[in-house]
Amino acid sequence: MTHTKVRIPVTGMTCAACQSRVQSTLQKQPGVEDAAVNLMMGNATITYDPAETSPERLVEAVRETGYGAELAAPDLSAFDEQEARDRAQTEEFLDLRRKAIVSGIAGVIAMALSMPLMADAANQAHGPTADPFMRWTMTSLTPWLQSVAPWLYGIPAQALSYGLLLLTAAVMLWAGRHFYTRAWTAFRHHAADMNTLIAVGTGAAFLYSLLATLRPGFFVSRGIPPDVYYEAVIIIIALILAGNALESRAKKQTAAALRGLASLRPKTARVLRDGAEVDVPVESVQHDETIVLRPGERVPVDGEVLSGESAVDESMLTGESLAVAKKTGDRMIGGTVNLTGSVRYRATTLGADSVLAQIVKLMRDAQGSRAPIQRLADRISGIFVPVVISIAIVTFVAWFVTADTAPAVRAFAAAVAVLIIACPCAMGLAVPTAVMVSTGKGAEMGVLIKGGEALQRAGDLTVIAMDKTGTVTEGKPTVTDMVLAPGGPVQDETRLLHLVASLEGSSEHPLADAVVRYAESRGIARAGVESFSTVTGKGLSGVVDGVRVAAGNEAMVSDAGADASSLRSDADRLSAEAKTAVYVAADGKLAGLLAIADPIRSTSRDAIARLQRLGLDVVLLTGDNEKTASAIAREAGISRVVAGVLPKGKVEEIKRLQSEGQVVAMVGDGINDAPALAQADIGMAIGTGTDIAAEAADVVLMRGDLGSVVQAVRLSRRTMRTMKQNLFWAFIYNVIGIPIAAGALYPVLGLLLSPILASLAMAFSSVSVVTNSLRLRGFRAAG
Repeated sequence: MTHTKVRIPVTGMTCAACQSRVQSTLQKQPGVEDAAVNLMMGNATITYDPAETSPERLVEAVRETGYGAELAAPDLSAFDEQEARDRAQTEEFLDLRRKAIVSGIAGVIAMALSMPLMADAANQAHGPTADPFMRWTMTSLTPWLQSVAPWLYGIPAQALSYGLLLLTAAVMLWAGRHFYTRAWTAFRHHAADMNTLIAVGTGAAFLYSLLATLRPGFFVSRGIPPDVYYEAVIIIIALILAGNALESRAKKQTAAALRGLASLRPKTARVLRDGAEVDVPVESVQHDETIVLRPGERVPVDGEVLSGESAVDESMLTGESLAVAKKTGDRMIGGTVNLTGSVRYRATTLGADSVLAQIVKLMRDAQGSRAPIQRLADRISGIFVPVVISIAIVTFVAWFVTADTAPAVRAFAAAVAVLIIACPCAMGLAVPTAVMVSTGKGAEMGVLIKGGEALQRAGDLTVIAMDKTGTVTEGKPTVTDMVLAPGGPVQDETRLLHLVASLEGSSEHPLADAVVRYAESRGIARAGVESFSTVTGKGLSGVVDGVRVAAGNEAMVSDAGADASSLRSDADRLSAEAKTAVYVAADGKLAGLLAIADPIRSTSRDAIARLQRLGLDVVLLTGDNEKTASAIAREAGISRVVAGVLPKGKVEEIKRLQSEGQVVAMVGDGINDAPALAQADIGMAIGTGTDIAAEAADVVLMRGDLGSVVQAVRLSRRTMRTMKQNLFWAFIYNVIGIPIAAGALYPVLGLLLSPILASLAMAFSSVSVVTNSLRLRGFRAAG
């Protein structure tokens, strides 16, 4: 079965309950393998079987839940998508801020108009108020207002009530309208969310006040004072909008890293056309066109240097703080900054295939993914709102039955407080905000983490297995020794090097590159190769100048019919010196031996020691022989070595470690590492390696040294702590807040919570969660 993945923008989601409902609906659709809905990104990522369903049907399924959905434009790039999201977030923040300010002003006016009504109510038989907000209002605010605006207390109470009615209705219809329309939409689809709680809470307070305004005799005849709660409705809406505005601004900051990457793309490029330098939009640059780049300019597209030398700042993409020297033949990455010299280079990869576009796409996908720990919040969010409504009903009944004075008023206030203080938003934001900030921080350091699951899993690692060449070592080996086989078919080093370099010229292996470079440095020309083939983990073979040549390990030349025993002692000696011995056979006979040394990276030993200090076991997995591998391992500080293994052997070793209960990460850079990267719990590919390795990996290390592995593990552990803190505070807030709002403290302390104070707490619960996630931006990788 072939599955396809599609990402659908979803609008109208405001809390974890919304997210849970959309996700649950999508997961129940026929042909859907998996669906992940992200409240922060406002989208759904769906893996489905195209034989059973289609993107159009999935869009329709989302719409049937009451939320907006439409397929993204097929030609929308990751940059365009980010710019559109930025515009939408800015508009949302400005709209919420405007409504919050106006509602706040209306709330102050409503509070002032309500003071005379409250003074009248205080004279009724309610007994001393248990609400701290109301107590403060009556003891502190009323005397002050009476002194500065005595005329206010001369206005008839009925006139004040009608004035408040009009003001409240205006605020509800303008600033709070979306709460009621979304709640109604959810109701029509037999669901409930955060908007339901706000709409029911404020709506009940408004209807109660409306009845008390229009029919006060109804209450008086039953011994209940006709109190109104208009000011509470307005202030609750204002505070929730203020919290939403702060939350919106904080959420926008969580995507700062992604926004920063997207902004690296220059708008124009200077190309050489018909012998003249012309500035053109970067989208119109063609393959193989020559780009002219001056000092201080940002590199517009990826390419390869044709002429000139310079130093380039690649820190925004790789985290490498030192400038990287560039010369003819070197790779240029779009979005980096040319620092010192002028260069001309050839455009190679453009548009969506460029390195920057790939990184932005990878980050966007990662930030839209979900961490497994989110499932706990999802399960609770799915039942949260119905449970809160049930608690509010029980609260009302309990107060109505047991209260000694004004039971209806107290029961009503407590039930409204329960509805308003409950906040499913914080649970919905707890994990995705941490994922967004963390993956963005990782990208700043040159550590690209492909999603929430990889982020969480990296924190559980117990073993780090790593390849040798290009991972622990520089990956730029050089030929150090040549030994001719006694009585062999080749009696001249130049001839031997000509044969081997001609053969290796068809390979992209780092060792092959070393042989070719060595031959070029000695001015030895290469010949064409026929019947070229490679044997993974052993070596390669082909026909050069009519001679059947095989080069590789002992098994490779043995397969070619050669006996390697005469050079085995030389190979052992060279291996003990941490050099890789490459046997060469010509026409089925042993011809000689080349020794290639690949020094370990300057950062490897320190990075491995830091991994070990984090409590991780480090294992060297290599296809190289035991002696060479052990010599490299000793130099790098690694005590466990598994040498002489083919790609299949690396996979089996990782399986063996996993069967012991270990959580294993594999770090590698080559094609031969791809199976092991895929088998490991976390695959980490050195970004300077092959595309296949990066494709198979969960984490791409752009800087190409093992220090990035330490950063990835530490960042993951810190992120998991943040996620757990967020979930704890989101849960504990509701666990403590709801009983207090219901009046649990009244029997002991005589304390009741005003719906206004409840709305204040609700507004800032989400903000506190997002703010805690934003602390990850200050993560420091040292240690």
